[in-house]
Amino acid sequence: MTVMTPVLEISGLGKTYKSGHVALSAVDLTINKGEIFALLGPNGAGKTTLISIVCGIVTASSGTVTVAGHDHGRDYRAARTMIGLVPQELHTDAFETVMATVSFSRGLFGKPRDPAFIEQLLRDLSLWDKRGSKIMELSGGMKRRVMIAKALSHEPEILFLDEPTAGVDVELRRDMWNMVRSLRERGVTIILTTHYIEEAEEMADRVGVISKGRLILVEEKNALIKKMGRKTLTLNLAEPLGAVPEELAQWKVELAAEGHELVYEFDSQAEATGVPSLLRRMSDLGIQFKDLNTKQSSLEDIFVGLVHESGAAQEQAA
Repeated sequence: MTVMTPVLEISGLGKTYKSGHVALSAVDLTINKGEIFALLGPNGAGKTTLISIVCGIVTASSGTVTVAGHDHGRDYRAARTMIGLVPQELHTDAFETVMATVSFSRGLFGKPRDPAFIEQLLRDLSLWDKRGSKIMELSGGMKRRVMIAKALSHEPEILFLDEPTAGVDVELRRDMWNMVRSLRERGVTIILTTHYIEEAEEMADRVGVISKGRLILVEEKNALIKKMGRKTLTLNLAEPLGAVPEELAQWKVELAAEGHELVYEFDSQAEATGVPSLLRRMSDLGIQFKDLNTKQSSLEDIFVGLVHESGAAQEQAA
């Protein structure tokens, strides 16, 4: 049995601004060493606020943060040295070269000069050929790579990626996914926020969903999809229907493709899915189909449903 070692422990974390806006409310979260954790949530949900507090950019109103055993409040420098951050916005020294920017960032954290390490880092990120280029001369994708190199320059144990692939092309996105996997193999813990559900589905070990400042769910990705996913059965009809027959009302089926398809959604984990009885009833009614297929709900379907349910619950509580 694998023993999980916590590398980041967040307890009761809250942030209320002077305006009265509650950005975070009593967030509890433990991240284990070497895992990839995806934090999902719509705009304004609190993702960036949470990262900013852990990285020391924003001060929490309440709660504690412990990074690899270091209390974020009492031992800030040691805690912050453990962390690398790739922010959502591209803030770089436009007139500096790639090599100078990344080397300077390493020095900021008190790390000794290590040209061999910096060279390998730039090679890993396909930046070595650009080492003498000024940041202002680079494309947006290359600037994003420089931000990652800066974040990794001091060899952090935890890497935060805040919307890392926002506005980048598909090729760079794939390159970054490969880089994240290689970092995890070296023991680096990755925490990413993203709007791209496929990014979490592709990369993450666990997924957290945040909505209106509250962490509404944390679950292993595969378990979440299996536990909460629904399946959709689509039947391609031999003859189109003008309306759903009353005899099929109990299954709550819907017509699609101008009456050529009958669509039935069901819980794949339920003891009785309703599929056999639906097919028998259709046969009794003389409704024939040419083909059928089933589709498992994606993480995106689950995410949208969770956020909707959470919003409705909070409105009722208010």
